[in-house]
Amino acid sequence: MNQTQHVLIIEDEPKIARILADFLHIEGFKTQMLDDGLHAIEVIKRDNPDFIILDLMLPNKDGLTICKEVRQFSHVPILMLTARVDEIDRLMGLGFGADDYVCKPFSAREVVARVKAVLRRTQLPPSTKQEKTLSYQHIELHLERFQCLVNQQPVELTPVEFRLLHALVNKPGVVLSRDKLMHSCYEDGRIVSYRTIDSHMKNLRNKLAASLSDKELLHSVYGIGYKIE
Repeated sequence: MNQTQHVLIIEDEPKIARILADFLHIEGFKTQMLDDGLHAIEVIKRDNPDFIILDLMLPNKDGLTICKEVRQFSHVPILMLTARVDEIDRLMGLGFGADDYVCKPFSAREVVARVKAVLRRTQLPPSTKQEKTLSYQHIELHLERFQCLVNQQPVELTPVEFRLLHALVNKPGVVLSRDKLMHSCYEDGRIVSYRTIDSHMKNLRNKLAASLSDKELLHSVYGIGYKIE
């Protein structure tokens, strides 16, 4: 991982932003802080950060709105901060496009670890020389680019949705449990609820269905998990 990567911290509590910046600096990251949501999109387009830490509640424009607007033009990894633990499953299930969520109060070390984990999942290995492609029926996955094509047309997936589809396409016809799918999505070993996996799968199925109007490829197996067939 390139340790000169640029992390934009959009957080209106100066103490929290400063602590995060200090811990990221220790790990070699370049940081930038913004305490208001109004000009966030302008700053992101101008400065092109490698990672965004985004608070849910911000003055003038909230984090969810910013996240949705960013996803219209960029796949930059986003970690969202929320003050309510019960909102995390709901936010992930709604598919706003964030790559991870952390609830306040949090350990700054944990946030830095999450940043590193997301970057490992979403960025190309520097030694990669030839792009790898995985295909099944009408679906084609370009692994290094995190790109999904269905009937040769691009389908925009979040990183979690892409990894779910990758796991299923890699083993067509095999039923994968929610635990296995969870492991495929979250390399840092965290535990999320089965409801979260189900919500991501629902969003993924809806996106694929829009391009596969005459065929359903993703199937749920009651009490076990999911398969592609």
